[in-house]
Amino acid sequence: MSTELVDAALGGRIGAFVEDAILPIAAAMARGDGPSPKRVVEAAGEAGLAGILTPEAYGGAGGTHADFIEFIETVARVDASCAVILDVHLSVGTEPLLVFGNDDQKLRYLRKLARGEWLGAFALTEAAGGSDAVSMQTRAVRDGDSYVLDGAKAFITSAGDADLYIVMARTGEGAHGISAFLVESAWPGVRTGTPLAKMGLHGSWTGELILDKVRVPASNRLGDEGVGFTVAMSALDSGRVGISAQAVGIAQGSLDAALASSRRRRAADLDVDVTALADMEVRTSAARHLTRYAAALVDAGRRVTLDAAIAKLYSTDTCVAVSQAAVDLCAPDSAAEDHPAAVRLRDAKACQIYEGTNQIQRVVIARHLFND
Repeated sequence: MSTELVDAALGGRIGAFVEDAILPIAAAMARGDGPSPKRVVEAAGEAGLAGILTPEAYGGAGGTHADFIEFIETVARVDASCAVILDVHLSVGTEPLLVFGNDDQKLRYLRKLARGEWLGAFALTEAAGGSDAVSMQTRAVRDGDSYVLDGAKAFITSAGDADLYIVMARTGEGAHGISAFLVESAWPGVRTGTPLAKMGLHGSWTGELILDKVRVPASNRLGDEGVGFTVAMSALDSGRVGISAQAVGIAQGSLDAALASSRRRRAADLDVDVTALADMEVRTSAARHLTRYAAALVDAGRRVTLDAAIAKLYSTDTCVAVSQAAVDLCAPDSAAEDHPAAVRLRDAKACQIYEGTNQIQRVVIARHLFND
């Protein structure tokens, strides 16, 4: 089958999935009383999309990152909560296993993740560390053929509903003293806190992951001991492309709402701010092209750190600006809590924060300029 046919087939599945599975629950997800994150991933699995980046040999769709960002953008255009659940599951929740996992680990976990039977999550951030991942305090101490993990992770997407966490823990000192582990939620000592009450993304569970003397088999270490920081940074490079796509989807959904309102105003012979609409279209289109370029680099096997940072910075700043403009253009209706523009403005802000804050993206870009 040609790449074009695979892309077309996936595109059809993506459109049908969003129409049949996401659109009916979007309002409930925005309120925070929709299906659980696991149910969203199960639905994606039923549509053959929960493993869009996973090879067919492991039960996935064998798609590209171009397919992945089309999927995330299309979902986010309708509902950002579902988009971030799926993005985390597909990218940082699964991709490190694809890249760094051994054959045994892939056989044990990839098929479950790709079929949507299990929900994947990524546990790097800690409350005291902020953007400084190297300062993490969670520790993994070798004990025979196991490691014992102790610590707590903060702001973890799908915490409390995930089946498998990719956890970074300290096995030594500095950046080379961090290791990655595959931790099953059912193991003794793994527990989660109450999901946070957030300003947006109400349908996505975000909370604390607590590791209390969790015994992890050495066979569940992901990669060699001490390469966890590399695992994390590699995952975030790709993950930022996914967040960029989510931001583009939010921006496009905001533009959709503003256009619908503006068409009603024109039909009533009322003034419409066409320059604001034009600016929204320009920024959304530019963000989409930056995201597609970064995804193409990943598919080509090229280094993407800089371009992922550029795409993430521009796209997420764009989704906040475009959603704010949509609220203005849709006023006074957009004062309602459930108005599409209001929902998207609340959802947009998180995109500037997670998968590396936009301040960190500026640091990454500046380091490139100085060749640091």
